[in-house]
Amino acid sequence: MRTFRSFEDLLDRYKAFSERKRVAIVCPADDHTEYVVRRCAEEDLVDLILVLGGDESDDFLAFCRSYSADRIRLVRCADVVAAAREGVRIVHDGEADVLMKGSLNTDTILHAVIDKEGGRGLIERGAVMSHITLVEAPVYHKLLMFSDAAVIPNPTLEQFEAMIGYDCAIARSIGIECPKIALIHFTEKINSRFQVTSDYETLKNMAENGRFGDVSMSGPMDVKTACDIESARIKKIGSDVVGDADILIMPDLEASNAFYKTVSYFGKARMAGLVTGTTAPVVVASRADSAESKFFSVILACIAS
Repeated sequence: MRTFRSFEDLLDRYKAFSERKRVAIVCPADDHTEYVVRRCAEEDLVDLILVLGGDESDDFLAFCRSYSADRIRLVRCADVVAAAREGVRIVHDGEADVLMKGSLNTDTILHAVIDKEGGRGLIERGAVMSHITLVEAPVYHKLLMFSDAAVIPNPTLEQFEAMIGYDCAIARSIGIECPKIALIHFTEKINSRFQVTSDYETLKNMAENGRFGDVSMSGPMDVKTACDIESARIKKIGSDVVGDADILIMPDLEASNAFYKTVSYFGKARMAGLVTGTTAPVVVASRADSAESKFFSVILACIAS
């Protein structure tokens, strides 16, 4: 099994696929989303459907029109709300494989994705929506995934179960046959004061009974133990997960989001992410995320689709 060490490895994996993916991008009016469009077009990676909300520059539109309509298709809408609904409809009806948010607010696109009243969204009844981040950190020897930094504030046992299932599916899509899953907390013991540690014990029992397929799962443990074998040796923690984790399951959104911002800024890590639990992958990158992060989020979503 090949170990993916960089986002370039991820891009190579996508390029090796025979199936060409279709990406619908809603309101590509900011510089970073324009970068995604231009790079995808210039490297001939995907077919693009650009759902316009009215703020796109003339130069960018001229660039898009320089490509054939089957490579870049433009769809005009009255405003950003209409654009969000149309982008979701395009994916819902099977005209595109991936949905991406551009310059509009995340709440606007997710409202259309959920669409409880119209029945045209991308969430099936009873599904749990979550978020996964893929990290290329200079100090780590391979790509690392973690959840959930954007959607679920305080995961219940049911939500943890769904989260891990989604993460394992994406891990396998990028070639990790037996994901190593670390259940993260500041304590390494089950403590009744912290319900999450009891949930972790239940999740490990699920894993042992085959709920998540072929996986290794261990915890609770801290992030350093999950990613640094020397820390595990000092603490005398034995597991094939320690020092070699593929997936970190965070105890709550606060911890996960703080980890996201810390690793990206102080750790100079490259990040990619997408929403899971939807009928098609949804990229809702933060406005502060780099253009490169948004590009590789699209590539990850195309692989996941």
